[in-house]
Parts: sequence; structure tokens; C-alpha cells
Amino acid sequence: MKVAAVQHDIVWEDRDANFARLAPLVAEAAAAGAGLIALTEMFSVGFSMAVDRIVEPVDGPSTVFLLEQAAATGAWVCGSVPERAPGAERPHNTLVLAGPDGTVHRYAKIHRFSYGGEHEHYDAGTSPTTVTIGGLRVSLFVCFDLRFAPDFWALAPDTDLYVVVANWPAARRAHWSALATARAIENQAWLLAANRVGEGGGLSYTGDSVIIDPLGRTVAAADEGRECVIVADVDPSMVTDVRARFPFLTDRTD
Repeated sequence: MKVAAVQHDIVWEDRDANFARLAPLVAEAAAAGAGLIALTEMFSVGFSMAVDRIVEPVDGPSTVFLLEQAAATGAWVCGSVPERAPGAERPHNTLVLAGPDGTVHRYAKIHRFSYGGEHEHYDAGTSPTTVTIGGLRVSLFVCFDLRFAPDFWALAPDTDLYVVVANWPAARRAHWSALATARAIENQAWLLAANRVGEGGGLSYTGDSVIIDPLGRTVAAADEGRECVIVADVDPSMVTDVRARFPFLTDRTD
């Protein structure tokens, strides 16, 4: 399957402007043959803590946008959304994966970014999410989760591709690149990491979106600081082959 990361800027807390910006980029990814297209963390509003202004109900406008794009392109489309479930006091930062047939899968971000105050405004998720798409087993993560290797490791036996959507700032871009490569190498799986560019909430973002193979080799990389789409062929048989030739996963003792 071809997969794509959409590296894009975000107009701060302006959904309609972001929907207009993103629709052509999603179409570009689909035209390149991508069957799975990843936008970024809080793709429609930016990484804002102003939940009173940006929070959406489940199946709110951002999820509707993802479903519309999936239906229009025939691809699975994902990105994270600040959404509050019925009866919940606080929202989750939820990665929503929308299918062309109207199917929706959700992963609520487990590790909140306390350095940025996320823990004060959003509840933590409790369960991982892995979805099989066209024979590709896809596990979903959001931004700060990338720092927590055990969560990736726990899903490795049932994962061919990790998808990480992010608003990871330029100040720690070296960490982003190193951690993304490490998660692919140590789990012998593909990894797609989609990060934003531009300015938002007083922070700068350089993107550095990337697709990495199970041996840790970068097969597609975005231009620094520029909106663009990167696409790569992801073959689950490579995961099987690499793990058979280098059976490192079985050596773990914990």
C-alpha cells in the first residue's frame, strides 16, 4: 500500500481556513496513489489549550471533514481532533481515522504533554488502537507518545506500520528525528510521522515529516519548513522478512 504524510501549516483556531488549505493536499496525496493519508495533530485548530473555543463533540466538524475527504478520495484519512465524548467533563486529543466507507476508528492520546499544559485541559486515553487496512496492520500514536518506547514495543507483534501525527516544535527537532528512527529500528516496523510547519501558539515548527522502513532507513522525507506531501510504498512482507532474518524481538526479556 502507498501511504502519505501531509506536512502542512495550521491557521490558529480556524477550522474553515484549515479545511480549505488541506483539501487540495489530501487530493494530491490520493492522486499519488496513497491509500492511507495522515494529517497532523490537531490539524484543524493547532495545538491549542483553549478548549472552550476549539473542543468538538464526537463526530464534529473535523471528523466530518476527514470522512468527506476519505469518501472523495477513496483513501483512509487521519488526524487528531480535540473532542469531548457525551457526558465527559474534559476532552481527549483523539486521533481519528476515517475510512472511505464511513468507518471511523479512534485513538485517544495516552501521554499528555504536561510541559505544555496539555494535562490540565485534556484527559488521557487508556487504550491503544491497531487497525488493519488492506492487509496492513496500522497502530496509531500522537506526538508526545513518540517518547514512550514501551507502548510501541507492546504493539510490535501486531504492527506493520506505526502512524504518528504531531505538532512537534523546531526547538526539539533533533529529538523528533532520532526518536522516530529509533521506534522503527527497535520494533522492526514501518513508521510514518506527520508533523506540522509554520508558527502557532508562539512556537515554530519545521515539519521533518518522514517515512522510515523496518531497518531504520528513510524512504521519504519532507522539505524543511515547507508544506508538502510525501508518499512511499509500505509492504508488510518486509516486516515479516526483517523480523525473520534478524529475530531481535524474541530476545526481549521484560
